[in-house]
Amino acid sequence: MIGEKGDIKDVTKVINVKMFDNYYEPNQFQFKSGETIKFQVENAGMLVHEFNIANKMMHMKHQPEMIKMVENEILLADSIDKEKMKKMAKMDKAMGHSHSNSVLLEPNQKGEIIWKFDNAVNIEVACNVPGHYQVGMIAKVDIN
Repeated sequence: MIGEKGDIKDVTKVINVKMFDNYYEPNQFQFKSGETIKFQVENAGMLVHEFNIANKMMHMKHQPEMIKMVENEILLADSIDKEKMKKMAKMDKAMGHSHSNSVLLEPNQKGEIIWKFDNAVNIEVACNVPGHYQVGMIAKVDIN
């Protein structure tokens, strides 16, 4: 269990996150069970990065989808072909990358996620752009 999409009216904390090339700042988060957090995420790196709230198994399952995005030239090193993404998403929903627990950003882009950490266990934030998880672009999440 990883929690669920949160409601803006229930936000108890706002956290600004910067994604650099292969690390997050901050690189560790601590929440109370049931807390709703608004993450304001900025890609301060030179590459495309993802802020994805999930457990390790979910990250492993998502990585082949991200590889497929690279193979289809939707996901490039420093940009996202959003027109191609829309076309491919009509045939394969995963290519749309429209998950409420994730934001995929080009360099200098900002995004946000509102997430309720209800019944969430073994969570980590990670970037599933091919190779990034493997080099350690993972942030630890402690839920009390």
